[in-house]
Amino acid sequence: MPLNYSKWDALELSDDSDIEGHPNVDKQSLIRWKQRDIHEKREVRKVKIAQLKGEIACNQHLLPRLAQISSTLSTSPSPPTSFSTLVEQLQTHPSPEAPPIPAGVSPNAKVVTYDEMILSLLLQVFKEAKDKGLDKNQEEKLGKALIEGVQGHVVKLGKHIDDVKKELEKEEEEQKKKITSEDLHEGFESKYIPAKPEPPPVKGAHAIDHPKAKKTEYEVINPKGVASSSSSTPSAPSSSKSAAPPTAAAAADEEEEGDVELPEMTPVLEAFSKLPLWAYQTSFEFIQAHRDVVVEGASDALLVNAFNAESKGQKKYAKQCVHQSLLLQYCEKLGRDGVGVFFRKMISGDHRAEGVFRKDVEDTYRHLVERVIKTKEAEANAPGVEQIQLVPENPTTSITFNVPDGPPPSDLRLEGPGTENLDVEEVRKALQMRWDVFESFSEELKDALKANSLDAVNKVLGGMKVEEAEQVVELLDVGGILNFAEGGIRDETGKGGEA
Repeated sequence: MPLNYSKWDALELSDDSDIEGHPNVDKQSLIRWKQRDIHEKREVRKVKIAQLKGEIACNQHLLPRLAQISSTLSTSPSPPTSFSTLVEQLQTHPSPEAPPIPAGVSPNAKVVTYDEMILSLLLQVFKEAKDKGLDKNQEEKLGKALIEGVQGHVVKLGKHIDDVKKELEKEEEEQKKKITSEDLHEGFESKYIPAKPEPPPVKGAHAIDHPKAKKTEYEVINPKGVASSSSSTPSAPSSSKSAAPPTAAAAADEEEEGDVELPEMTPVLEAFSKLPLWAYQTSFEFIQAHRDVVVEGASDALLVNAFNAESKGQKKYAKQCVHQSLLLQYCEKLGRDGVGVFFRKMISGDHRAEGVFRKDVEDTYRHLVERVIKTKEAEANAPGVEQIQLVPENPTTSITFNVPDGPPPSDLRLEGPGTENLDVEEVRKALQMRWDVFESFSEELKDALKANSLDAVNKVLGGMKVEEAEQVVELLDVGGILNFAEGGIRDETGKGGEA
């Protein structure tokens, strides 16, 4: 089979064994001159190609504008008037739009705008008509000359664009004849990129661990004999009762061992839950960009978030969470490529699959709403809710509240008996602390304290959590706002102990 060496004909070498030079010129200098000549011609050709491309782009921008001007003058009832109006507009309100600076031109050089080019051409057309002896008094002949002049330039410009394109093709063909260093590129390469690690599951997610079936073993005196007999005798089929794995019992045992931790939302799931309903393309693109959406426990976290949102009255957001949770559940149930299978059906408009999914979303959300209503009713009717209440230890003693009127004045004075040994600054600090404690309370509690009503204060405390109410009582005592004779506070939560 003959070898084909024609591809090496495109190589342009500055050093060749067949080169012939002048006997008075050394070969190395001749090689350097030839190399410089090759690079100079190559650079000149590159500049010329860039200039030709810029000229074509500029002329292609001007050609439709000239054609529009020619059409306007042809349909105008008074072409000279329209021509003068256009020239005046280009002179007074020119557009700054200009072609890019061509290659080989200094960046500081003055750039001619498109409007200046059009204006120069129109003035040239008017000058040609004027040289023919036409003036404004000969309106009909002047208008015809102006129209013919503009149309002639449209034809010339179109022909010039074609000529420049042919010249550009010729230069580019000449440029491709030789292989240069700029034509070298990387074809392919082999690299090992390790796969990204799988994202961790959502915090609080619980995998379903299937317990192993229990096997009963019997201790025998002659194990070898039992083994030989069992190998020769076929084993009897086990009963279905002993083979069934007790998954329900195991799950119940796990629940009895401790409270199940609810899955928590991540920032990515928060953003995913706020995507609009039925926007399958948007959800698909989000999942492609965030791998940690399709993880274990994500759908459960979204359902928990939906329950909390519905409890707060955020119905639209709750339904969005239900929609996104079921979306992830469907993807998981469809197998390994479940995400691709699900979204291909939904985005392509499969009415049957979309109808099933929509019905599931509506039914699940309706069930969620019912669960929220029942939960609220159960909480409202739950007996023995623990509360913190202020009750005097002695029925003859009344609890009052020393509510400050404001911060201590700047000129604080201590008067009266028993104030001789008191420090003014210490008293000021105590009064300021009492005012700061009072200002830290809610408006409802401050109003109850100002009314000096124990029932109103107990009503506010009853609406708080136990920990929050205990902290409020402690602040009342430390700030000196709570005033009682014997100093005893009893917690009537069913235990009758002192707080």
